[in-house]
Amino acid sequence: MATQLKNLSDFSTAGDIPDAAGFNFGIVVAEWNAEITNALYQGAYNTLIKYGAQEANIHSYPVPGTFELSTAAELLLKTAKFDAVICLGCVIQGETRHFDFICDAVANGITNVAIKYAKPVIFGVLTTDNQQQAIDRAGGKHGNKGDEAAVTAIKMAKLAETLGTK
Repeated sequence: MATQLKNLSDFSTAGDIPDAAGFNFGIVVAEWNAEITNALYQGAYNTLIKYGAQEANIHSYPVPGTFELSTAAELLLKTAKFDAVICLGCVIQGETRHFDFICDAVANGITNVAIKYAKPVIFGVLTTDNQQQAIDRAGGKHGNKGDEAAVTAIKMAKLAETLGTK
């Protein structure tokens, strides 16, 4: 597995990360698997601040579970206040096919919202086989997917601004 020995949140070779000042970010966080999603949120929030986002321009919204992320992202983008929306959730494989249905629906939903509004909607959802894998990717040995989602949001918001679609 490519991630076994790698911290995925190491941005030292990722190229320039633009200044996040002036952009408005929405962060939608699933309450289900809160131990994990709260860690993802902290990573995203701290990374946005690190790269210049103003606290007043970062708005957080809890939703019951990962399935609700797509709807929440759409509600946020309908307001026309956000340059990017970060969706943070965690779905851990169980004994039924529920995992497959939720993961597929959320990935498609987030993609469809991004296309509909031509705005960055970032997929910061862990889809893991077990709790330990989630912990490892929410601030553990493989970094924090929240950090990655925030960097992606910054880069995509900057791209939209550069192309004049902000």
